[in-house]
Amino acid sequence: MILETERRAVVEHASELADLTPGRTGNLSVRGRGDGTDAGPGDAFAITPTGVPYDGFDAEDVPVVATDGERLAGEMAPSSEVPMHSAIYRREDVGAIVHTHSPWATALAVADQPLPPIHYMIVAVGKRVPVAEYAPYGTDELAENIVTAMTEADSTAALIENHGLVVTAPDLETALENTHHVESLARLYLESRSAGLEPQPLSDDQLETVLEQFESYGQ
Repeated sequence: MILETERRAVVEHASELADLTPGRTGNLSVRGRGDGTDAGPGDAFAITPTGVPYDGFDAEDVPVVATDGERLAGEMAPSSEVPMHSAIYRREDVGAIVHTHSPWATALAVADQPLPPIHYMIVAVGKRVPVAEYAPYGTDELAENIVTAMTEADSTAALIENHGLVVTAPDLETALENTHHVESLARLYLESRSAGLEPQPLSDDQLETVLEQFESYGQ
């Protein structure tokens, strides 16, 4: 089965979207690492199917799409956000993408407010989370806006104006973890401001120190 490992990863982790986004509005994908098929390393990705409960499909159902947008395999139709995922994979060296309408991050997105570095954990995705300009969902224009925003901010995440959040990472586990980080920080930021407080952003020097410390973090 083409991209079997990646399709099984989509099935395994799709249910985690339920904790992040209302209804069936989220999607995620995993880039191919090469499996001896025509879709070689980085040429295709497995993505959640459209309009299906997150626990309502198997690996054989998971769509496989080439980075040029061509559908290669899968019993179900892919997410309507294929153009966004395709464009990011064509322009960015990433292994997985998570897109949600998580409430706190989306609150910032609908207010066209980037997430500043109010806590050191923001370095999981960069020094801030920018807002990509609005465009209709599922369009190449939206994909271009997202890639531009992430590139200009040197970030692996972007809020999407009047829409939601997208996070990229080397693998799906990290992408999901960092999606939770952004959502948590968006909540912290908005709750602080709603209490009449003014969150104080960290400086570039402080963030650089955190990045250096993170190089030796963990086992």
